Amino acid sequence: MHYDLCLPWYWEYDIDFVQMIERACHEQGLTLWQITPDNLLESITALYKGEASFRAILDRSQYDPRFEPIHRWSRKHPVQRINPAEVSKWSEDKATMHLELISAGIHTPYTILLPPFVEQPILPDFDLTPLGPQFVIKPSNEGGGEGVILGAFSTEQILRARMQFPEQKYLIQATVTPRIIHGQPAWFRVFYAAGKTYPCFWHPLTHVFSIVTAYDEHKYELTPLHTITQRIASICRLDWFSTEIALTHQEFVVVDYVNDGIDTRVQSKAVDGVPDAVMQGIATQLIGLIKGGSS
Repeated sequence: MHYDLCLPWYWEYDIDFVQMIERACHEQGLTLWQITPDNLLESITALYKGEASFRAILDRSQYDPRFEPIHRWSRKHPVQRINPAEVSKWSEDKATMHLELISAGIHTPYTILLPPFVEQPILPDFDLTPLGPQFVIKPSNEGGGEGVILGAFSTEQILRARMQFPEQKYLIQATVTPRIIHGQPAWFRVFYAAGKTYPCFWHPLTHVFSIVTAYDEHKYELTPLHTITQRIASICRLDWFSTEIALTHQEFVVVDYVNDGIDTRVQSKAVDGVPDAVMQGIATQLIGLIKGGSS
């Protein structure tokens, strides 16, 4: 059996997104091969015996090593890989993306980049004054806020933080203060999928989303959210991701550059989930990407 799309997944909260992908495939006349822990051994066996194959892969296996034979097969065959692992790894390095974004003229917080602790355990003196009274400490390769320290204020905190993920570079960033819109911080998470952008208000404390409407874009001059995200997409070369952007009283500032491992929980099932319409739009765009690559 030759499938149009292979979808490895196991996280129970991906189920709504998986169903959206399933429906989009059905609407586009594409065949879908879902591979989960329940059929993993049989699927790998069929793949390596030449009894089954696929022409595109959308991975949601979260780097579970049990699924690696599937990815190895996809790398050795002419398969369309959505967000290839090597591109994801490069783009999710915050230190790398920081330099790429500022080179492209995209505004980011004032940042001091520090080498990994294992490479340089003792740092020369550096000036924290430009960061202001409080700043943010971030490891370069963690997602979901892991290892991030908000409201930091001392060199001692930086030195100790570097030991939590000693093999990673660290970013020390100025705290960004957004303006207020709709009585809440002008803080956004913008989703990108195969050429289309989906800006959402995103409260940095509650993590609750609400869709940025066309009225909002016009009234508060938020259209740059689209163009900034498109520019980031051209730099990171991912098929889908999200980015975090704040609007201060002076400008738009990209505060969290590229998030590849999107949390696909939907708002109808989780308070801090992605709006269902956005998640559906992403699924449709990704299947369109596969459909467009069909022969």
